[in-house]
Amino acid sequence: MTDEIVGIDLGTTNSEIAIYRNGRPEVLADERGRIILPSVVALSETGELLVGEEARNQYLLYPERTIRSIKRRMGTNDQVRLGDRDYTPQEISAMILSRLKEIARQALGRPVQKAVITVPAYFSDAQRQATREAGEIAGLEVVRIINEPTAAALVYEAAQHQGKRILVYDLGGGTFDVSVVRIEGGVVEVISSHGNNHLGGDDFDHKIVEHVLDHLKLKHGVDIADQPRAMARVTRSAETAKKQLSDHPFARIQEEYLTEQDGKPVNLDLELARHDYEEMIAPFIEETLGAIHIALESANLTASQVDEILLVGGATRTPMIRRRLVEVFGKERRGEVDPDLCVALGAAIQGAAMAGTEVSAVLVDVTPYTFGTSALGELNDELYPYCFIPIIPRNTPIPVRRSEVFFTVKDAQTEVDVKIFQGENPDAMENIQLGEFRVTGLSKAPSGNQVIIDLALDRDGILQVSAREKATGLERRITIDKALSRYDKGQLDEARERIGALFDEQAPADSVAASDSALDALLAKASNKLDEVSAEDRSEIIDLIETIRDARSGDNDAALEEARSQLQDLLFYLET
Repeated sequence: MTDEIVGIDLGTTNSEIAIYRNGRPEVLADERGRIILPSVVALSETGELLVGEEARNQYLLYPERTIRSIKRRMGTNDQVRLGDRDYTPQEISAMILSRLKEIARQALGRPVQKAVITVPAYFSDAQRQATREAGEIAGLEVVRIINEPTAAALVYEAAQHQGKRILVYDLGGGTFDVSVVRIEGGVVEVISSHGNNHLGGDDFDHKIVEHVLDHLKLKHGVDIADQPRAMARVTRSAETAKKQLSDHPFARIQEEYLTEQDGKPVNLDLELARHDYEEMIAPFIEETLGAIHIALESANLTASQVDEILLVGGATRTPMIRRRLVEVFGKERRGEVDPDLCVALGAAIQGAAMAGTEVSAVLVDVTPYTFGTSALGELNDELYPYCFIPIIPRNTPIPVRRSEVFFTVKDAQTEVDVKIFQGENPDAMENIQLGEFRVTGLSKAPSGNQVIIDLALDRDGILQVSAREKATGLERRITIDKALSRYDKGQLDEARERIGALFDEQAPADSVAASDSALDALLAKASNKLDEVSAEDRSEIIDLIETIRDARSGDNDAALEEARSQLQDLLFYLET
Protein backbone atom coordinates (compact mmCIF):
# COMPACT_ATOMS: atom_id res chain seq x y z
CA MET A 1 0.00 0.00 0.00
CA THR A 2 1.97 3.00 -1.26
CA ASP A 3 -0.35 5.47 0.47
CA GLU A 4 -0.24 3.76 3.87
CA ILE A 5 0.18 6.45 6.53
CA VAL A 6 1.11 5.66 10.14
CA GLY A 7 0.23 7.74 13.18
CA ILE A 8 2.94 8.73 15.65
CA ASP A 9 2.68 10.14 19.15
CA LEU A 10 6.11 11.70 19.74
CA GLY A 11 5.91 12.20 23.50
CA THR A 12 8.10 13.73 26.17
CA THR A 13 8.29 10.52 28.21
CA ASN A 14 7.05 7.82 25.82
CA SER A 15 6.28 7.48 22.12
CA GLU A 16 4.13 5.10 20.08
CA ILE A 17 3.44 4.30 16.43
CA ALA A 18 0.07 3.05 15.20
CA ILE A 19 -1.69 2.06 11.99
CA TYR A 20 -5.30 1.71 10.87
CA ARG A 21 -6.11 -1.74 9.51
CA ASN A 22 -9.01 -4.16 9.52
CA GLY A 23 -11.35 -1.31 10.33
CA ARG A 24 -9.64 -0.12 13.50
CA PRO A 25 -6.44 1.59 14.71
CA GLU A 26 -3.81 -0.41 16.58
CA VAL A 27 -0.49 0.41 18.21
CA LEU A 28 2.41 -1.59 16.78
CA ALA A 29 4.67 -3.62 19.06
CA ASP A 30 8.42 -4.14 18.82
CA GLU A 31 10.18 -7.50 18.58
CA ARG A 32 9.69 -8.06 22.33
CA GLY A 33 6.00 -7.22 22.28
CA ARG A 34 6.39 -3.74 23.79
CA ILE A 35 4.05 -1.08 22.41
CA ILE A 36 5.41 1.90 24.39
CA LEU A 37 8.86 3.25 23.49
CA PRO A 38 10.49 5.45 26.16
CA SER A 39 11.56 8.73 24.51
CA VAL A 40 15.15 8.29 25.68
CA VAL A 41 18.35 8.20 23.61
CA ALA A 42 21.79 7.09 24.81
CA LEU A 43 25.21 5.86 23.70
CA SER A 44 26.73 2.68 25.11
CA GLU A 45 30.38 2.45 26.15
CA THR A 46 31.27 1.21 22.66
CA GLY A 47 29.41 4.05 20.92
CA GLU A 48 26.32 2.01 20.04
CA LEU A 49 23.14 4.08 19.79
CA LEU A 50 20.44 3.01 22.25
CA VAL A 51 16.84 4.16 21.89
CA GLY A 52 13.94 3.31 24.17
CA GLU A 53 13.98 0.89 27.11
CA GLU A 54 17.70 0.11 26.87
CA ALA A 55 18.55 3.81 26.86
CA ARG A 56 16.22 4.48 29.79
CA ASN A 57 17.89 1.72 31.83
CA GLN A 58 21.36 3.00 31.01
CA TYR A 59 20.41 6.38 32.49
CA LEU A 60 21.04 4.96 35.98
CA LEU A 61 24.62 4.09 35.13
CA TYR A 62 25.65 6.71 32.58
CA PRO A 63 23.39 9.77 32.87
CA GLU A 64 26.04 11.84 31.11
CA ARG A 65 25.52 9.74 27.96
CA THR A 66 21.72 9.70 28.11
CA ILE A 67 19.17 12.26 26.85
CA ARG A 68 15.62 12.42 28.19
CA SER A 69 12.63 14.78 27.73
CA ILE A 70 14.04 16.30 24.52
CA LYS A 71 10.52 17.38 23.52
CA ARG A 72 10.77 20.29 25.96
CA ARG A 73 13.60 21.73 23.85
CA MET A 74 11.88 21.45 20.48
CA GLY A 75 11.71 24.77 18.67
CA THR A 76 14.81 26.14 20.41
CA ASN A 77 18.37 26.60 19.18
CA ASP A 78 19.69 24.40 22.00
CA GLN A 79 22.39 21.81 21.37
CA VAL A 80 22.67 18.63 23.44
CA ARG A 81 25.82 16.52 23.73
CA LEU A 82 25.71 12.80 23.06
CA GLY A 83 29.12 11.14 23.06
CA ASP A 84 31.59 13.46 21.38
CA ARG A 85 29.03 15.28 19.20
CA ASP A 86 26.43 17.98 19.67
CA TYR A 87 22.94 17.42 18.28
CA THR A 88 19.87 19.59 17.84
CA PRO A 89 16.56 18.62 19.48
CA GLN A 90 15.28 17.72 15.99
CA GLU A 91 18.10 15.24 15.50
CA ILE A 92 17.53 13.56 18.88
CA SER A 93 13.81 13.34 18.12
CA ALA A 94 14.69 11.90 14.70
CA MET A 95 16.52 9.06 16.46
CA ILE A 96 13.32 8.21 18.33
CA LEU A 97 11.28 8.45 15.12
CA SER A 98 13.80 6.24 13.30
CA ARG A 99 13.37 3.55 15.96
CA LEU A 100 9.58 3.81 15.61
CA LYS A 101 9.98 3.42 11.85
CA GLU A 102 11.97 0.24 12.40
CA ILE A 103 9.33 -1.10 14.80
CA ALA A 104 6.67 -0.50 12.14
CA ARG A 105 8.79 -2.12 9.43
CA GLN A 106 9.27 -5.25 11.53
CA ALA A 107 5.61 -5.42 12.57
CA LEU A 108 4.21 -4.84 9.07
CA GLY A 109 6.87 -6.59 7.02
CA ARG A 110 7.36 -3.51 4.87
CA PRO A 111 8.85 -0.03 5.32
CA VAL A 112 6.72 2.99 6.16
CA GLN A 113 7.37 6.33 4.53
CA LYS A 114 4.49 8.62 5.47
CA ALA A 115 3.27 9.70 8.88
CA VAL A 116 0.87 11.90 10.79
CA ILE A 117 2.71 13.18 13.88
CA THR A 118 0.97 14.71 16.88
CA VAL A 119 2.04 17.75 18.90
CA PRO A 120 0.59 19.52 21.94
CA ALA A 121 -2.22 21.86 20.94
CA TYR A 122 -0.32 24.79 22.40
CA PHE A 123 2.90 24.10 20.49
CA SER A 124 4.16 27.23 18.70
CA ASP A 125 4.93 27.41 15.01
CA ALA A 126 8.64 26.95 15.81
CA GLN A 127 7.93 23.79 17.81
CA ARG A 128 5.65 22.38 15.12
CA GLN A 129 8.24 23.09 12.45
CA ALA A 130 10.94 21.42 14.54
CA THR A 131 8.72 18.33 14.82
CA ARG A 132 8.24 18.27 11.04
CA GLU A 133 11.99 18.57 10.54
CA ALA A 134 12.60 15.69 12.96
CA GLY A 135 10.33 13.54 10.81
CA GLU A 136 12.14 14.56 7.63
CA ILE A 137 15.54 13.80 9.19
CA ALA A 138 14.19 10.34 10.09
CA GLY A 139 13.27 9.79 6.46
CA LEU A 140 9.53 10.28 6.91
CA GLU A 141 7.20 12.33 4.78
CA VAL A 142 5.18 14.17 7.42
CA VAL A 143 1.83 14.54 5.70
CA ARG A 144 0.17 16.29 8.62
CA ILE A 145 0.87 17.67 12.08
CA ILE A 146 -2.22 17.43 14.31
CA ASN A 147 -2.92 18.38 17.90
CA GLU A 148 -2.75 15.66 20.56
CA PRO A 149 -6.16 16.39 22.16
CA THR A 150 -7.72 16.38 18.70
CA ALA A 151 -6.18 13.00 17.93
CA ALA A 152 -7.52 11.60 21.20
CA ALA A 153 -11.01 12.88 20.39
CA LEU A 154 -10.90 11.02 17.06
CA VAL A 155 -10.55 7.72 18.92
CA TYR A 156 -13.48 8.37 21.22
CA GLU A 157 -15.70 9.60 18.37
CA ALA A 158 -16.40 6.03 17.24
CA ALA A 159 -18.64 5.51 20.27
CA GLN A 160 -20.64 8.71 19.72
CA HIS A 161 -24.20 8.50 18.45
CA GLN A 162 -25.31 12.04 19.26
CA GLY A 163 -23.82 15.49 19.40
CA LYS A 164 -21.69 16.19 22.47
CA ARG A 165 -19.36 18.84 23.86
CA ILE A 166 -16.24 17.20 25.24
CA LEU A 167 -13.34 18.55 27.27
CA VAL A 168 -10.01 16.84 26.51
CA TYR A 169 -7.56 17.15 29.41
CA ASP A 170 -4.10 16.16 28.15
CA LEU A 171 -1.30 16.02 30.73
CA GLY A 172 1.79 14.21 29.52
CA GLY A 173 5.38 14.03 30.69
CA GLY A 174 6.34 17.53 29.65
CA THR A 175 3.33 19.40 28.30
CA PHE A 176 -0.27 20.22 29.20
CA ASP A 177 -3.20 21.00 26.89
CA VAL A 178 -6.90 21.37 27.34
CA SER A 179 -9.25 21.48 24.36
CA VAL A 180 -13.00 21.90 24.08
CA VAL A 181 -14.28 19.69 21.26
CA ARG A 182 -17.67 19.37 19.62
CA ILE A 183 -18.45 15.93 18.17
CA GLU A 184 -21.54 15.62 15.99
CA GLY A 185 -22.49 13.79 12.83
CA GLY A 186 -19.06 12.23 12.39
CA VAL A 187 -17.31 15.62 12.62
CA VAL A 188 -14.74 16.29 15.36
CA GLU A 189 -14.49 20.07 15.69
CA VAL A 190 -12.12 21.79 18.09
CA ILE A 191 -13.73 24.92 19.54
CA SER A 192 -10.92 26.20 21.76
CA SER A 193 -7.54 25.23 23.22
CA HIS A 194 -5.23 26.42 25.96
CA GLY A 195 -2.19 25.01 27.75
CA ASN A 196 1.40 25.17 28.92
CA ASN A 197 4.30 23.68 26.99
CA HIS A 198 6.39 23.34 30.14
CA LEU A 199 4.09 21.59 32.58
CA GLY A 200 3.81 17.83 32.96
CA GLY A 201 4.68 14.68 34.84
CA ASP A 202 8.37 15.61 34.78
CA ASP A 203 7.54 18.49 37.12
CA PHE A 204 5.82 16.06 39.50
CA ASP A 205 9.00 13.95 39.51
CA HIS A 206 11.12 17.01 40.27
CA LYS A 207 9.02 17.80 43.34
CA ILE A 208 9.65 14.30 44.70
CA VAL A 209 13.37 14.63 43.90
CA GLU A 210 13.50 17.93 45.81
CA HIS A 211 11.80 16.21 48.75
CA VAL A 212 14.40 13.40 48.70
CA LEU A 213 17.30 15.86 48.51
CA ASP A 214 15.94 17.75 51.52
CA HIS A 215 15.62 14.44 53.40
CA LEU A 216 19.22 13.47 52.63
CA LYS A 217 20.51 16.85 53.80
CA LEU A 218 18.48 16.72 57.00
CA LYS A 219 19.13 13.09 57.95
CA HIS A 220 22.61 12.45 56.55
CA GLY A 221 24.03 15.92 55.94
CA VAL A 222 24.83 15.13 52.32
CA ASP A 223 24.04 16.95 49.09
CA ILE A 224 24.09 14.78 45.96
CA ALA A 225 22.93 17.50 43.54
CA ASP A 226 26.36 17.51 41.85
CA GLN A 227 26.60 13.68 41.63
CA PRO A 228 25.04 12.70 38.27
CA ARG A 229 24.74 8.96 38.95
CA ALA A 230 23.23 9.39 42.38
CA MET A 231 20.80 11.98 40.99
CA ALA A 232 19.86 9.60 38.17
CA ARG A 233 18.99 6.89 40.70
CA VAL A 234 16.93 9.30 42.79
CA THR A 235 15.11 10.57 39.70
CA ARG A 236 14.28 7.04 38.63
CA SER A 237 13.06 6.18 42.15
CA ALA A 238 10.93 9.34 42.13
CA GLU A 239 9.26 8.25 38.88
CA THR A 240 8.53 4.83 40.37
CA ALA A 241 7.11 6.37 43.55
CA LYS A 242 4.87 8.68 41.53
CA LYS A 243 3.37 5.71 39.70
CA GLN A 244 2.91 3.72 42.92
CA LEU A 245 1.05 6.62 44.52
CA SER A 246 -1.55 6.46 41.75
CA ASP A 247 -2.71 3.11 43.19
CA HIS A 248 -1.47 3.10 46.80
CA PRO A 249 -1.58 5.58 49.71
CA PHE A 250 2.15 5.20 50.42
CA ALA A 251 5.31 4.61 48.41
CA ARG A 252 8.74 3.64 49.69
CA ILE A 253 11.81 5.22 48.07
CA GLN A 254 14.88 3.06 48.65
CA GLU A 255 18.38 3.16 47.18
CA GLU A 256 21.22 1.27 48.86
CA TYR A 257 24.70 2.79 48.85
CA LEU A 258 23.47 5.92 47.11
CA THR A 259 26.64 7.80 47.99
CA GLU A 260 29.35 8.02 50.66
CA GLN A 261 29.81 10.30 53.65
CA ASP A 262 33.13 10.23 55.51
CA GLY A 263 33.95 6.91 53.86
CA LYS A 264 30.69 5.30 54.95
CA PRO A 265 27.79 4.33 52.70
CA VAL A 266 24.64 6.47 52.69
CA ASN A 267 21.47 4.48 52.13
CA LEU A 268 18.19 6.10 51.13
CA ASP A 269 15.04 4.79 52.79
CA LEU A 270 12.09 7.17 52.78
CA GLU A 271 8.33 6.68 52.86
CA LEU A 272 6.21 9.16 50.91
CA ALA A 273 2.50 9.51 51.64
CA ARG A 274 0.07 10.34 48.85
CA HIS A 275 -1.26 13.25 50.92
CA ASP A 276 2.20 14.84 51.13
CA TYR A 277 2.82 14.21 47.44
CA GLU A 278 -0.47 15.88 46.53
CA GLU A 279 0.49 18.96 48.54
CA MET A 280 3.70 19.17 46.48
CA ILE A 281 1.94 19.08 43.13
CA ALA A 282 -1.21 21.03 44.06
CA PRO A 283 0.01 24.31 42.42
CA PHE A 284 0.53 22.47 39.12
CA ILE A 285 -2.95 20.95 39.25
CA GLU A 286 -4.53 24.32 40.04
CA GLU A 287 -2.71 25.82 37.04
CA THR A 288 -4.30 23.23 34.77
CA LEU A 289 -7.73 24.05 36.20
CA GLY A 290 -7.10 27.71 35.42
CA ALA A 291 -6.34 26.75 31.83
CA ILE A 292 -9.62 24.81 31.69
CA HIS A 293 -11.58 27.91 32.64
CA ILE A 294 -9.79 29.96 29.96
CA ALA A 295 -10.63 27.32 27.32
CA LEU A 296 -14.26 27.18 28.45
CA GLU A 297 -14.52 30.97 28.34
CA SER A 298 -13.08 31.02 24.81
CA ALA A 299 -15.70 28.44 23.81
CA ASN A 300 -18.50 30.46 25.50
CA LEU A 301 -19.34 27.49 27.71
CA THR A 302 -19.67 26.81 31.42
CA ALA A 303 -18.47 23.66 33.18
CA SER A 304 -22.08 22.41 33.44
CA GLN A 305 -22.42 22.53 29.64
CA VAL A 306 -19.59 20.02 29.10
CA ASP A 307 -21.06 16.57 28.40
CA GLU A 308 -17.95 14.42 28.87
CA ILE A 309 -14.33 14.59 29.99
CA LEU A 310 -11.54 12.68 28.24
CA LEU A 311 -8.21 12.16 29.96
CA VAL A 312 -5.06 11.87 27.87
CA GLY A 313 -1.48 11.25 29.00
CA GLY A 314 0.03 9.07 31.70
CA ALA A 315 0.08 11.85 34.32
CA THR A 316 -3.74 11.89 34.33
CA ARG A 317 -3.64 8.68 36.39
CA THR A 318 -2.87 10.92 39.38
CA PRO A 319 -5.89 10.52 41.72
CA MET A 320 -5.87 14.19 42.70
CA ILE A 321 -6.40 15.24 39.08
CA ARG A 322 -9.41 12.99 38.67
CA ARG A 323 -10.82 14.10 42.02
CA ARG A 324 -10.48 17.81 41.21
CA LEU A 325 -12.07 17.38 37.79
CA VAL A 326 -15.07 15.69 39.40
CA GLU A 327 -15.33 18.64 41.80
CA VAL A 328 -15.29 21.12 38.90
CA PHE A 329 -17.56 19.27 36.45
CA GLY A 330 -19.64 17.05 38.71
CA LYS A 331 -19.04 14.00 36.54
CA GLU A 332 -16.53 11.19 36.08
CA ARG A 333 -14.23 11.02 33.09
CA ARG A 334 -14.54 8.50 30.26
CA GLY A 335 -11.85 5.86 30.43
CA GLU A 336 -12.43 3.10 27.89
CA VAL A 337 -9.25 3.95 25.95
CA ASP A 338 -5.76 3.83 27.47
CA PRO A 339 -4.66 7.47 28.05
CA ASP A 340 -1.11 6.53 27.01
CA LEU A 341 -2.23 5.16 23.63
CA CYS A 342 -5.22 7.19 22.47
CA VAL A 343 -3.14 9.93 20.82
CA ALA A 344 -1.23 7.50 18.59
CA LEU A 345 -4.47 5.67 17.77
CA GLY A 346 -6.13 8.95 16.77
CA ALA A 347 -3.16 9.89 14.61
CA ALA A 348 -3.52 6.54 12.83
CA ILE A 349 -7.20 7.28 12.14
CA GLN A 350 -6.26 10.66 10.64
CA GLY A 351 -3.53 8.99 8.59
CA ALA A 352 -6.02 6.46 7.23
CA ALA A 353 -8.44 9.23 6.28
CA MET A 354 -5.69 11.09 4.41
CA ALA A 355 -4.71 7.86 2.64
CA GLY A 356 -8.23 7.50 1.30
CA THR A 357 -9.59 4.93 3.74
CA GLU A 358 -13.17 5.49 4.83
CA VAL A 359 -13.23 6.24 8.56
CA SER A 360 -16.02 7.40 10.83
CA ALA A 361 -14.65 10.81 11.82
CA VAL A 362 -13.80 14.03 9.99
CA LEU A 363 -11.37 16.40 11.70
CA VAL A 364 -11.88 20.16 11.99
CA ASP A 365 -9.00 21.73 13.93
CA VAL A 366 -8.22 25.25 15.15
CA THR A 367 -5.17 27.46 15.28
CA PRO A 368 -3.88 27.68 18.87
CA TYR A 369 -2.31 31.11 18.36
CA THR A 370 -3.32 34.50 16.91
CA PHE A 371 -1.75 35.69 13.65
CA GLY A 372 -1.58 39.37 12.77
CA THR A 373 0.53 42.37 11.88
CA SER A 374 1.76 45.58 13.52
CA ALA A 375 0.62 49.17 13.13
CA LEU A 376 0.75 52.59 14.78
CA GLY A 377 -1.65 52.78 17.71
CA GLU A 378 -2.02 53.35 21.42
CA LEU A 379 -0.32 51.09 23.94
CA ASN A 380 -0.44 51.98 27.64
CA ASP A 381 -1.98 55.36 26.72
CA GLU A 382 0.93 56.28 24.47
CA LEU A 383 1.42 56.23 20.69
CA TYR A 384 3.41 53.15 19.73
CA PRO A 385 4.47 52.05 16.21
CA TYR A 386 4.30 48.31 16.85
CA CYS A 387 0.84 47.63 18.27
CA PHE A 388 -0.21 44.07 17.51
CA ILE A 389 -3.27 43.91 15.23
CA PRO A 390 -4.88 40.43 15.21
CA ILE A 391 -6.19 39.22 11.85
CA ILE A 392 -6.71 35.49 12.51
CA PRO A 393 -7.62 35.09 16.22
CA ARG A 394 -6.59 31.98 18.12
CA ASN A 395 -9.12 29.13 18.20
CA THR A 396 -10.24 29.95 14.66
CA PRO A 397 -11.11 26.77 12.69
CA ILE A 398 -8.63 26.03 9.91
CA PRO A 399 -8.29 26.36 6.97
CA VAL A 400 -9.16 30.06 7.16
CA ARG A 401 -8.73 33.31 5.23
CA ARG A 402 -9.09 36.74 6.87
CA SER A 403 -8.41 40.31 5.72
CA GLU A 404 -8.07 43.72 7.36
CA VAL A 405 -7.69 47.22 5.96
CA PHE A 406 -4.85 49.56 7.00
CA PHE A 407 -4.09 53.15 6.08
CA THR A 408 -0.95 55.03 5.12
CA VAL A 409 0.08 57.66 7.69
CA LYS A 410 1.88 60.12 5.39
CA ASP A 411 0.94 62.04 2.26
CA ALA A 412 2.47 60.60 -0.95
CA GLN A 413 3.66 57.50 0.92
CA THR A 414 4.91 55.10 -1.78
CA GLU A 415 5.88 52.08 0.30
CA VAL A 416 4.84 50.15 3.41
CA ASP A 417 6.56 47.47 5.48
CA VAL A 418 4.41 44.47 6.40
CA LYS A 419 5.47 42.35 9.39
CA ILE A 420 3.59 39.19 10.36
CA PHE A 421 3.53 38.01 13.99
CA GLN A 422 2.20 35.05 15.98
CA GLY A 423 1.16 35.49 19.59
CA GLU A 424 -1.24 37.14 22.03
CA ASN A 425 0.71 40.15 23.38
CA PRO A 426 -0.64 43.62 22.48
CA ASP A 427 3.00 44.61 21.87
CA ALA A 428 3.89 42.98 18.55
CA MET A 429 7.58 42.97 19.43
CA GLU A 430 6.82 40.60 22.33
CA ASN A 431 5.31 38.07 19.91
CA ILE A 432 7.07 35.81 17.40
CA GLN A 433 7.82 37.45 14.05
CA LEU A 434 7.16 34.96 11.26
CA GLY A 435 8.09 37.03 8.21
CA GLU A 436 8.15 40.47 6.62
CA PHE A 437 8.14 42.13 3.21
CA ARG A 438 7.92 45.60 1.66
CA VAL A 439 5.29 46.85 -0.77
CA THR A 440 6.73 49.56 -3.05
CA GLY A 441 5.27 51.64 -5.86
CA LEU A 442 2.13 52.81 -4.08
CA SER A 443 0.33 55.74 -5.68
CA LYS A 444 1.30 59.16 -4.25
CA ALA A 445 -2.02 59.57 -2.54
CA PRO A 446 -2.82 61.62 0.58
CA SER A 447 -2.49 59.88 3.94
CA GLY A 448 -5.24 57.37 4.56
CA ASN A 449 -4.57 55.41 1.34
CA GLN A 450 -6.12 51.96 1.92
CA VAL A 451 -3.90 48.85 1.98
CA ILE A 452 -5.58 45.46 2.53
CA ILE A 453 -3.62 42.77 4.37
CA ASP A 454 -4.88 39.23 3.67
CA LEU A 455 -3.85 36.11 5.63
CA ALA A 456 -4.73 32.54 4.59
CA LEU A 457 -3.78 29.65 6.87
CA ASP A 458 -4.13 26.04 5.66
CA ARG A 459 -4.39 22.78 7.63
CA ASP A 460 -0.63 22.25 7.57
CA GLY A 461 0.10 25.64 9.12
CA ILE A 462 1.30 27.24 5.87
CA LEU A 463 0.47 30.93 5.90
CA GLN A 464 -0.10 32.90 2.68
CA VAL A 465 0.19 36.68 3.17
CA SER A 466 -0.64 39.41 0.68
CA ALA A 467 -0.80 43.21 0.80
CA ARG A 468 -2.86 45.04 -1.84
CA GLU A 469 -3.41 48.74 -2.52
CA LYS A 470 -7.20 49.03 -2.85
CA ALA A 471 -7.19 51.96 -5.29
CA THR A 472 -4.80 50.47 -7.89
CA GLY A 473 -4.76 46.73 -7.19
CA LEU A 474 -0.98 46.78 -6.74
CA GLU A 475 -0.15 43.60 -4.77
CA ARG A 476 2.76 41.88 -3.10
CA ARG A 477 2.57 38.44 -1.46
CA ILE A 478 4.74 35.94 0.41
CA THR A 479 4.32 32.37 1.59
CA ILE A 480 5.45 31.69 5.15
CA ASP A 481 6.28 28.01 4.85
CA LYS A 482 8.76 26.73 7.42
CA ALA A 483 9.44 30.36 8.32
CA LEU A 484 11.19 29.32 11.51
CA SER A 485 13.00 26.35 9.99
CA ARG A 486 16.38 25.59 11.54
CA TYR A 487 17.49 23.66 8.44
CA ASP A 488 17.75 24.31 4.75
CA LYS A 489 17.58 21.34 2.34
CA GLY A 490 21.34 20.75 2.44
CA GLN A 491 21.38 20.74 6.22
CA LEU A 492 18.42 18.36 6.32
CA ASP A 493 20.24 15.96 3.99
CA GLU A 494 23.37 16.12 6.15
CA ALA A 495 21.40 15.52 9.35
CA ARG A 496 19.50 12.62 7.74
CA GLU A 497 22.77 11.01 6.66
CA ARG A 498 24.37 11.54 10.08
CA ILE A 499 21.44 10.08 12.02
CA GLY A 500 21.01 7.23 9.54
CA ALA A 501 24.63 6.23 9.99
CA LEU A 502 24.04 5.73 13.72
CA PHE A 503 21.46 3.07 12.92
CA ASP A 504 23.66 1.14 10.48
CA GLU A 505 24.52 -2.29 11.85
CA GLN A 506 28.24 -2.88 12.16
CA ALA A 507 29.34 -6.54 12.05
CA PRO A 508 32.18 -7.43 14.48
CA ALA A 509 35.49 -7.16 12.68
CA ASP A 510 37.30 -9.76 14.74
CA SER A 511 37.06 -11.94 17.83
CA VAL A 512 37.83 -9.00 20.13
CA ALA A 513 34.91 -7.05 18.67
CA ALA A 514 32.71 -10.11 19.02
CA SER A 515 33.72 -10.44 22.67
CA ASP A 516 32.93 -6.77 23.25
CA SER A 517 29.56 -7.28 21.58
CA ALA A 518 28.76 -10.21 23.89
CA LEU A 519 29.75 -8.16 26.94
CA ASP A 520 27.56 -5.28 25.75
CA ALA A 521 24.66 -7.70 25.38
CA LEU A 522 25.22 -8.93 28.95
CA LEU A 523 25.30 -5.34 30.26
CA ALA A 524 22.12 -4.47 28.34
CA LYS A 525 20.39 -7.55 29.73
CA ALA A 526 21.44 -6.59 33.24
CA SER A 527 20.21 -3.01 32.75
CA ASN A 528 16.83 -4.30 31.59
CA LYS A 529 16.49 -6.23 34.86
CA LEU A 530 16.85 -3.17 37.07
CA ASP A 531 13.13 -2.40 37.12
CA GLU A 532 12.13 -5.99 37.88
CA VAL A 533 14.24 -6.84 40.94
CA SER A 534 14.39 -5.91 44.61
CA ALA A 535 16.35 -2.91 45.84
CA GLU A 536 19.09 -5.22 47.18
CA ASP A 537 19.50 -7.09 43.88
CA ARG A 538 19.34 -3.82 41.93
CA SER A 539 22.18 -2.42 44.02
CA GLU A 540 24.27 -5.56 43.40
CA ILE A 541 23.65 -5.43 39.66
CA ILE A 542 24.68 -1.76 39.53
CA ASP A 543 27.87 -2.49 41.49
CA LEU A 544 28.83 -5.33 39.13
CA ILE A 545 28.11 -3.23 36.03
CA GLU A 546 30.30 -0.43 37.37
CA THR A 547 33.05 -2.93 38.24
CA ILE A 548 32.95 -4.27 34.67
CA ARG A 549 33.10 -0.75 33.30
CA ASP A 550 36.10 0.18 35.46
CA ALA A 551 37.91 -3.06 34.65
CA ARG A 552 37.24 -2.63 30.95
CA SER A 553 38.54 0.94 30.82
CA GLY A 554 41.59 -0.06 32.92
CA ASP A 555 42.38 -3.15 30.80
CA ASN A 556 42.14 -5.31 33.95
CA ASP A 557 41.22 -8.61 32.29
CA ALA A 558 41.18 -10.64 35.51
CA ALA A 559 38.81 -8.29 37.32
CA LEU A 560 36.70 -8.00 34.19
CA GLU A 561 36.30 -11.75 33.86
CA GLU A 562 35.47 -12.21 37.55
CA ALA A 563 32.80 -9.47 37.50
CA ARG A 564 31.40 -10.81 34.23
CA SER A 565 31.08 -14.29 35.76
CA GLN A 566 29.39 -12.94 38.89
CA LEU A 567 26.92 -10.92 36.84
CA GLN A 568 26.07 -13.91 34.65
CA ASP A 569 25.49 -16.05 37.76
CA LEU A 570 23.30 -13.41 39.37
CA LEU A 571 21.15 -13.00 36.25
CA PHE A 572 20.81 -16.77 35.98
CA TYR A 573 19.70 -16.91 39.62
CA LEU A 574 17.13 -14.14 39.11
CA GLU A 575 15.65 -15.87 36.07
CA THR A 576 15.23 -19.28 37.73
